[in-house]
Amino acid sequence: MENTKDLTENSSRSERKRRDSFGMFDGYDSCSEDTSSSSSSEESEEEVAPLPSNLPIIKNNGQVYTYPDGKSGMATCEMCGMVGVRDAFYSKTKRFCSVSCSRSYSSNSKKASILARLQVTGKPPTKKAKVLQKQPLVAKLAAYAQYQATLQNQAKTKAAAVSIEGFSWGNYINSNSFIAAPVTCFKHAPMGTCWGDISENVRVEVPNTDCSLPTKVFWIAGIIKLAGYNALLRYEGFENDSGLDFWCNICGSDIHPVGWCAASGKPLVPPRTIQHKYTNWKAFLVKRLTGAKTLPPDFSQKVSESMQYPFKPCMRVEVVDKRHLCRTRVAVVESVIGGRLRLVYEDSEDRTDDFWCHMHSPLIHHIGWSRSIGHRFKRSDITKKQDGHFDTPPHLFAKVKEVDQSGEWFKEGMKLEAIDPLNLSTICVATIRKVLADGFLMIGIDGSEAADGSDWFCYHATSPSIFPVGFCEINMIELTPPRGYTKLPFKWFDYLRETGSIAAPVKLFNKDVPNHGFRVGMKLEAVDLMEPRLICVATVTRIIHRLLRIHFDGWEEEYDQWVDCESPDLYPVGWCQLTGYQLQPPASQSSRESQSGSSKQKKKAKSQQYKGHKKMTTLQLKDELLDGEDYNFLQGASDQESNGSANFYIKQEP
Repeated sequence: MENTKDLTENSSRSERKRRDSFGMFDGYDSCSEDTSSSSSSEESEEEVAPLPSNLPIIKNNGQVYTYPDGKSGMATCEMCGMVGVRDAFYSKTKRFCSVSCSRSYSSNSKKASILARLQVTGKPPTKKAKVLQKQPLVAKLAAYAQYQATLQNQAKTKAAAVSIEGFSWGNYINSNSFIAAPVTCFKHAPMGTCWGDISENVRVEVPNTDCSLPTKVFWIAGIIKLAGYNALLRYEGFENDSGLDFWCNICGSDIHPVGWCAASGKPLVPPRTIQHKYTNWKAFLVKRLTGAKTLPPDFSQKVSESMQYPFKPCMRVEVVDKRHLCRTRVAVVESVIGGRLRLVYEDSEDRTDDFWCHMHSPLIHHIGWSRSIGHRFKRSDITKKQDGHFDTPPHLFAKVKEVDQSGEWFKEGMKLEAIDPLNLSTICVATIRKVLADGFLMIGIDGSEAADGSDWFCYHATSPSIFPVGFCEINMIELTPPRGYTKLPFKWFDYLRETGSIAAPVKLFNKDVPNHGFRVGMKLEAVDLMEPRLICVATVTRIIHRLLRIHFDGWEEEYDQWVDCESPDLYPVGWCQLTGYQLQPPASQSSRESQSGSSKQKKKAKSQQYKGHKKMTTLQLKDELLDGEDYNFLQGASDQESNGSANFYIKQEP
């Protein structure tokens, strides 16, 4: 007997060792392999009932699972009458739902249990009998209910996750053959600087949804197509069959490098649809995966680290006043989502006066920044910091390029071209109104300035949102002339002579053009800077060196926005899903007509307001804007690494 016991134990240990590097078991390749093992418990001493030969099996840590198939997948507890999934039952014979039922049965308590039930209900236990206040059994019922729901919803769950509005990036890209901007285009986004060579044909381990097992199992899939963070995957073994292809976020918690299942003790089970194709799945995987690429072993750790943000709630910052562009106010970080900050102005009584921006936005600064450079600042009515609020460390803010203002530099009255922060689809004739410290400039749009300068806005000298005179002409961009200027078409030579002005020297502008990787037609997720709390489905429609024309899908071109290629307000496809931010789907014609009270209609009203400015005086314009809704501003990017030149600028001399 001792020798027999030793042989059995050795057999059990060798079986556990036979799990290969893919997490599969040799036992999967043979349905007739002996699955018995010794046990010291009373209930395991009985003989093992043979498994049906037509059911494929897989072994994991000594546990045998079968694919539930009608009655063969169910069992009834002989002690309490509980009905549940056979594989979840206790003992080899699957006669009892728990250890307690097994022991109760073996201690001759079955008769007492039946008599007690007859006294209460007057009926003997049936297959549908339930045991109240027995948590393990309730859990088994829940598991079986989940298994039934899985079978019913397989057709729905095999596709990519669909938002509440019914929008799916995967369906949208597939049905239109769109191309998404790669993650490497977005240095500020998670994994933007460490994406590596993740590309098509990379293999990963993912949950197997084509399976009737009540437990979560995995299989290997290959990347067919990449769209930002999203990947179109196909299970290994399907060859050219796309019937079960599915989209998922490659940074999601269920995506793992090949070998993860083996290291974690998770089972690899081939999809039910193709189980008949091979008898030796281990050999198949060895052949298919030899020389193939997979995710780095620390991929999930890198994803987690790249989604850690230094800004925390209750931090105080200085941010542009959305009602008066010319000044800043103190605001407090209310929440952080994917690096985007919801800031609440400190003097907001009901905490609804807020502003959204990215933590790397050039619109936010450390406390004391305005005073240090000579920028206008609105003092808060609050005389001291509220409990728990603290100043954000200065080193957390985006750094701007240092400039030398001692030599030739910008001067008040110089002319240039600038993106209008109140109408981001236009580049306008503008004037430098004030030169601040550290390279910052106050700029006004010619023809629409308030007399007191309350609509001036601040750009850094290296900002990608300002351009030398002639930039639009040489790059075939429509330049918006000063409001009320009647001598059209607009000519810089004539305008400079008429106003007695000079153009800002070309050499003072930022001429760096990074190798950003964007291409016309690429899809992405972009902030609607006229409503900066919204992130929308968008397309790159024009590229002028480092300047991108962003179009919001489903909306007219008048809502397009000029954005820098390194703007922190652009994100890869799948960013909203990854961070939990709500994505605004493309607008349909019907929705555009019906959304009379939506933010997009408010945006359209603003656009119409801008179009009518030619008929307004400066004071009328100021009064209308101040009486209307909040200002929202362009959030450009600070100067970064580049590889471009200045040959796309021209200089016109009067």
